[in-house]
Amino acid sequence: MRSLLKLFVPLAVFAVALVLLTSLNGGDGETPVLADRPGPASLDVGPNATTQEAIDATLEAIETEPGDVALQASLGDLYYQRGRETADATFNAKALVAYEAALRLDPRNAGATLGLGTLALAKHDFAGGLRWGQRALALEPASVAPYAAIVDAQVELGRYGDAKRSLQRMVGLKPNLASYSRISYFRELHGDLDGALEALELAASAGGGTAENVAYVETLLGNLQFQRGRIGAAELAHRAALNRAPGFLNARVGLATIAASRGNLDAAIDGYRRAIEVSAVHEFNVLLLEAQLAAGREADAEQTKAEIRKYQAIERDQRGVDTDVELAIFEAEHGSPERAVELGRAAVATAPSAPAADAYSWALTHAGRGAEALRWGRRALRLGSEDPLFLYHAGMAAKAAGEPALARRWLERALARNPRFSPWHAPRARAALRALDAPRARGDAGS
Repeated sequence: MRSLLKLFVPLAVFAVALVLLTSLNGGDGETPVLADRPGPASLDVGPNATTQEAIDATLEAIETEPGDVALQASLGDLYYQRGRETADATFNAKALVAYEAALRLDPRNAGATLGLGTLALAKHDFAGGLRWGQRALALEPASVAPYAAIVDAQVELGRYGDAKRSLQRMVGLKPNLASYSRISYFRELHGDLDGALEALELAASAGGGTAENVAYVETLLGNLQFQRGRIGAAELAHRAALNRAPGFLNARVGLATIAASRGNLDAAIDGYRRAIEVSAVHEFNVLLLEAQLAAGREADAEQTKAEIRKYQAIERDQRGVDTDVELAIFEAEHGSPERAVELGRAAVATAPSAPAADAYSWALTHAGRGAEALRWGRRALRLGSEDPLFLYHAGMAAKAAGEPALARRWLERALARNPRFSPWHAPRARAALRALDAPRARGDAGS
């Protein structure tokens, strides 16, 4: 499942993709500041300049005009964009320094204020991201840019009614890549996959501030097609993203996932490893782990688990990222279910979104608390999500709660949506269905 966090950085995208977009994200399709705010009029780097060239030119201009607040705010935007392009989190730290420098020069600078909101969301600080976004909007009430952070924060906080109203305002002000991509995710959460696909196609055709922005939307198109079980269309979308932005990590990971769905686990594992060499984000490592487990590479899988724990510690302790949702699912499956329950409880207390409810439900299922797991599984699906992983988790919660008919319905929906949604979990969904059908088969045979 993609996340609004991934519209910022892989999610968590995301995250999450916000999944991103977030996650990121997310993981998650456009840096709202770059897309909707022009750079300083005094800076001319040419229409075809790369982000790094723009950074170099901005730094040179700042040496000449150190008191230019627009240059400092623009530098923060450029550092953040470069971090997206390279999947290098150190650029976020540089962006923070630039934004804070801008606000020291002018505490009412809306661009730098919004930049701090973007960075807060990248750390899964959704409440902080919302505060900064609303502050930026108060400083520039006619601007569309703050709505990107506001919508993303409201969705990740589970404030879906507020998010819908903000989205309506955002698209009314400026129907572009940023607004269409968020409409797509909102529709996806509500199970409207056709509408989500339509909005993403509008987002891609609208274009964005950089090739990476549009390529990211094309990978979202690929992920959505994959969720729908349309593997060929998913592959075409990811290849289009790579053509637009060669080497783009999310597209490379998308192609590895397609290889895994086709049973080519060696190619999938190689693809995930190559991506992780560039950026060892949690989502990439988990996909690698599932492919290794499906291929029976237990020793490699144990090493990947250790790498995941190492990376999560860096995210939490050094970068200040809230990793409760990701860790709850990981601990439930590969570590301590009791610890997973603690993490899941913290996640829904902080940000009671559908992904947080799903993580808490999965943790409770593995801890043997079926009735509670089912309650939270229902909450994860209450908007109507058709995400196969959500449906699988909810189905297993229902099975643990002694609700076989409900479990069967959700598991069948997960596999109907995409019978190859995961090389590790899809076979378990089928095995669970067989186990649910066994008593009924025995009853038919005895009648």
